[in-house]
Amino acid sequence: MVVFKSSKWSIVAKYIKMARTQKNKATSNHLGLLKARLAKMRRELITPKGGSGGGTGEGFDVAKTGDARIGFVGFPSVGKSTLLSNLAGVYSEVAAYEFTTLTTVPGVIRYKGAKIQLLDLPGIIEGAKDGKGRGRQVIAVARTCNLILIVLDVLKPLGHKKLIEHELEGFGIRLNKQPPNIGFKKKDKGGINFTVTCPQSELDGDAVKSILAEYKIHNADITLRSDSTADDLIDVVEGNRVYIPCIYVLNKIDQISIEELDIIYKVPHCVPISAHSRWNFDDLLEKMWDYLHLVRIYTKPKGQLPDYTSPVVLPTEHTAVEDFCLKIHKSLLKELKYALVWGASVKHNPQKVGKDHVMEDEDVIQLVKK
Repeated sequence: MVVFKSSKWSIVAKYIKMARTQKNKATSNHLGLLKARLAKMRRELITPKGGSGGGTGEGFDVAKTGDARIGFVGFPSVGKSTLLSNLAGVYSEVAAYEFTTLTTVPGVIRYKGAKIQLLDLPGIIEGAKDGKGRGRQVIAVARTCNLILIVLDVLKPLGHKKLIEHELEGFGIRLNKQPPNIGFKKKDKGGINFTVTCPQSELDGDAVKSILAEYKIHNADITLRSDSTADDLIDVVEGNRVYIPCIYVLNKIDQISIEELDIIYKVPHCVPISAHSRWNFDDLLEKMWDYLHLVRIYTKPKGQLPDYTSPVVLPTEHTAVEDFCLKIHKSLLKELKYALVWGASVKHNPQKVGKDHVMEDEDVIQLVKK
């Protein structure tokens, strides 16, 4: 006989109750309430007692270096270690048996002038989000990445893909998604102020109030700016979700036919490779670069040619002159008089700009101090 811990049994019971509830407009409020309770129980289950969200633990606390961090996530023996070894020249133990990687193995590659940290994470198993196989520590490191590579065996990709997505989703990681366009602000009084700016197919005022009541929130401003679901609202209220781009790396393509490979190429967010034979690494590197959304800014000392060998690399959402100065040293911003910029972001070359000017990829900048 299988015996469940009370918290896990409660979650199982909620799943069963949700599965038996017919999905229609009349039951959407009830389903939203069940989803909110389920999200709360799952959070309590995966958060260690006396902790604040699950430290990474010994062997997992790898310091961040470089301009971006990429984590390799997958089941055991899918080729993550071979991929790291052949991409970065870093030795990560490789063998024909499972669980050869027991801690996080870091590596670094330089691509298009950027320094990118690669992390080979131990293979996860079903139930990782609940702590099985040190899964909690593995997924906690994955949350810190700028990009996740889910490495799959091309001979059994769909089953593994769904299981890994389920484990990551259960730990608050949203893959290839944007944060819900929902405004949420708690208040001290005034009740629930509910506003919509477009038609809603699932949420209404009653559904929103029932979900918020589950979190003991009775005073708040809620604005739905897009057609939102109960899951979207729960994610916003929970406030601990991370939205990370993801590439599905289908490994071992040397074991399939050309016809099968043509089909795989049409799947969104997928790159087929052979880590062992180093096939299709160019496509993988290019897709990694696209998904990281990095911008290179070249520097030009006064009276000299631009330095095209060592760009300053910035995330695409922080490419103002001010961000550039802070990336080099915070004292630069205090000394800045103006900047001269050459490139796609300006109408004239060069153009005098201030600290708020937003630059584009491969712009050239010269700082003029006070």
